[in-house]
Amino acid sequence: MSQNKVIVAENIKKTYSDNGIPVPAVRGINLTIEKGEFTAIVGPSGSGKTTFLNIISGLDTPTEGKVYLNGKLISEMSGKELSDFRRDNIGFIFQAYNLIPVLKVEENIEYIMLLQGISKMERHERVLEILDQVGLKGYENRKPPQLSGGEQQRVAIARAMASKPSLTLADEPTANLDSETGLALLNMMRVLNDKTGMTFIFSTHDELVMEKAKRLITLKDGRIVKDESN
Repeated sequence: MSQNKVIVAENIKKTYSDNGIPVPAVRGINLTIEKGEFTAIVGPSGSGKTTFLNIISGLDTPTEGKVYLNGKLISEMSGKELSDFRRDNIGFIFQAYNLIPVLKVEENIEYIMLLQGISKMERHERVLEILDQVGLKGYENRKPPQLSGGEQQRVAIARAMASKPSLTLADEPTANLDSETGLALLNMMRVLNDKTGMTFIFSTHDELVMEKAKRLITLKDGRIVKDESN
């Protein structure tokens, strides 16, 4: 498998049970995401995009099909093997930021590096470098309640970057932001993508994200109905 292929999803299907009645959420998706992509997965509510995102990130398992991340078959991993692999290879950005309010910015960002066993000095140096990249130089000792929504989301992006993941998944990252702040954040992520080759996949309804995406994948009724480059 090519080293440039970050995600390979083969015939992914997911069916849930509603009082014994099968409810298909994803109906046979095949998709390849290459290193350095800036891709948005879009579609109406119930289209299957959240389920599919959860499957390719290892947060859920497919009913059928296989998912490879960096050539590793993650759809059949479980337990500690899966959680460690996900920790080291995937960064997550959520619409609710999910920062720990009692911890300083630096402590929020370095948490994953602590789990990875990275030394205190390297953690500190990496935090300062990442904060500079996301435009928050000098903010390491502040706490989330002292920050605006846009600043908190920048910290969340910095946290996602901290483990140097192969893939960053962003679920509606601009949903709680005004359009001006959301646009500034997206521009920053595009710069990071262009400069560092970080691979981003967004799940979104936001037209701003769709406009900034380099690739737009549209789902409907659990299937890909459109896959186009911007």
